Formats: sequence, C-alpha cells, structure tokens
Amino acid sequence: MSGRGQGPLAGVRVLDLTSVLMGPYATQIFADLGADVIKVESPDGDTTRYLPPGNDPARGGMFMNVNRGKRSIVLDLKQPSAKEALLKLAETADVFIHSMRAQAIGRLGLDYPALQAVNPRILYANLYGFARSGPYRDYPAYDDIVQAASGIVDLQARLSKGEPTYLATVVADKVAGLTGAYAVMAALYARERTGLGQEIEVPMFETLVSFATVEHLCGSLFVPPLGPPEYPRATSEARRPYKTADGYIGVMIYNDKHWRAFFHAIGDPDWSKDPMFASMRTRTQNIGKVLAQVAAVMEQRTTDEWMALLREAQIPAMAIASLTDLLHDPHLVETGFWQERETEEGVLRFPGIPTGFSATPGAIGEPGPALGADSRAILDEAGFGSAEIDALIGTGAVRLAEPA
Repeated sequence: MSGRGQGPLAGVRVLDLTSVLMGPYATQIFADLGADVIKVESPDGDTTRYLPPGNDPARGGMFMNVNRGKRSIVLDLKQPSAKEALLKLAETADVFIHSMRAQAIGRLGLDYPALQAVNPRILYANLYGFARSGPYRDYPAYDDIVQAASGIVDLQARLSKGEPTYLATVVADKVAGLTGAYAVMAALYARERTGLGQEIEVPMFETLVSFATVEHLCGSLFVPPLGPPEYPRATSEARRPYKTADGYIGVMIYNDKHWRAFFHAIGDPDWSKDPMFASMRTRTQNIGKVLAQVAAVMEQRTTDEWMALLREAQIPAMAIASLTDLLHDPHLVETGFWQERETEEGVLRFPGIPTGFSATPGAIGEPGPALGADSRAILDEAGFGSAEIDALIGTGAVRLAEPA
C-alpha cells in the first residue's frame, strides 16, 4: 500500500532533487507522513541505487528503504526542455528540495529566484555541506568529512585511547536530513499563516556542530570560558558498557535517587560512603573513578542477574543488543515496528515510522522505485499532452524505466 495521501502531510507535493542519504532521508520522512514525493533523477540515477545487496542491480536494499513511497522521474536537466518540464512541475509543488552545491544548482538555472518566478508560494530547501556565507561553501562534503570537521571524530578519540574514529553510523547525513525535514515542515506552517514561500538552508557542517555542542559546549558557553568545550561524563574512557560475568550491559546510574537505590541493591558497601558519590557535581568531577568502581562491581554477577536486580531497583539498564537481535526484539515485535510485505523484489522488511499520530497516521510506501518508473504519469498529471511527452522522450530529455 502506498503511503501517499495517508498521514499529516497528505496533499503536500515535494520535488526531490536529492541523492545519497541526507536529502533522501529527509524526503523519506515526508513520504512516510503522506506527502507525494517526486524523486527527480538524472539518467544515471541516484548513486545509492547501486549499493549492494539487492536482487535488482539498480535498486539495492539501502536505496529501496530510504526512497520508499516516492515516485521517480528521469530528467536530463542539461537539456533546456527537461529544465522547462521541471519548472512546469514546480508550478503545482509545495516544496523543492535539493542536495547540490550552490554553484551546481545555479549552473542548471534552478536556484530559488528561478523557482520563485513560477511559483511564489514554493518552499525551496538547500541541503548541502557548508553554509553559503562562509569560506567552506564550495567544499565537497560527505558524512565522514563532516564528522571529521565537526568535532565528532575528536570526541570519539577520547574513547579510543586517542585514536580518531568515525561513528559507526552516518550521523551527519541523518542529523542533517532530520533537520531538513523539520525546517521544511516549519516553513509549511509559516506559509499557512502568511501565504509566503521562502528559501531554506540546511548545511551539514553547521547542523552537526550544533548537534555536538548541545552538551559539549559546556564551560565554553561562558565568555570568558569557565572550562573547555567538553562534557566530561560523555568523554570519560570509563563510560562504556559494563562487563558482567558472562557478557555486557548498559547501565545508567544517573541521579541521586538512582545512586541510593543502587547502593541499597548491592548491600550498601563501605565505598558507597565515599564523598565523591555524594552529589551530581562530585560524581561529575570524579567521573572516571566513579565509573571504574561500578565497573569492578558489575563483573561479579551475570547479565541476567544484574538485569533482574536493576529492574527491581528501577535503575535504567538494558543488555547490549546487536542489530540482528533487534530484528527479533520482543518489544519491537509487539509494537509492530517491523513491517514485512510482498513486493516484486520478494518479501521485504521495513523499519516502521517511529512517530505516531492518533488522527492522521502515516504509512510505509512501496520500496524505492525503478529509475524513471513514473516519468510518463508525472508529466501527464502536470498537463503535458501525449505528443509533448513523446517528444521529450524522443530527445532523451525524459527517460522511462527500462523494461524488466
């Protein structure tokens, strides 16, 4: 079942000129919540199409997930007739979103003034690496590059004996994608009140710096600084899952109530009277020693024993789960998070929409479309006649999906 027309964004039309992960993740959220997302691709297609594994060499699993619920049209925007076709589509669109560098979208003649001229109410979203007003504006940006530049890699080095490492997830792409989604939704709300379209900028670098400094600006919030830009609890080498007698466990003994309950649960040992455990301030100031002491105790019981004891004490704790474990996690199964369906590519398992709406729930759409699968239908909806569409196809300005 397609998600289009079902959800809080039903009736919103999005022209999506994004590729890889940042932009497609933002527009996946729109599609999940009911928007009609038209994925505009070059004749070569989004590069993520070709990432394995997948039964179709032009539709890998990652592509089909992050582009679910969208429709695909192929336009060779280097041809003037394809550009004119896109501008025609923009006349009835609510949102135009791209992930090209400013110079590239400008060379195509598809900057905000060009779109605004055909649709003054359109919301034009730029998702790219660095803000246009700074000296990095023309630098290419991928997730690893932005992780390196944003302080994330340096923070990770504190947990890896000084060895810089990337997070094991494309955090810059996804945080920027989420930010792009909420920014456009905010602009949609503003347009409801004012009737005005506008241009939106979502740079990955600034977005991830903002994300990292939520907690890590810390003492450098003050001018002059009261301390370095670092939250010590998060960067302590001792902050890691605790080793138990037979595995590992994640435990968060955080506030004073938690610590009192923890000490009571383990029999109020002598070391619990140490002044460094007395308050949030003293524990933070001695975080390495505090966590090391807890780590020594955790090795004395099994994971199951600790889970039973900590649950009874109402202390936050979970056993360490792998991604494979999550496919069968009882909570996710009970809530219906995983959604399996029969498709032309076989049975596929999709992660569910994490947000719930009591009156306007969204829905997971079909897997990411074949390249150009909807070219003709989209142009027909925009008012192009059959002869016009055939002419565009004949020149290569528009392309259809290859026969299966």
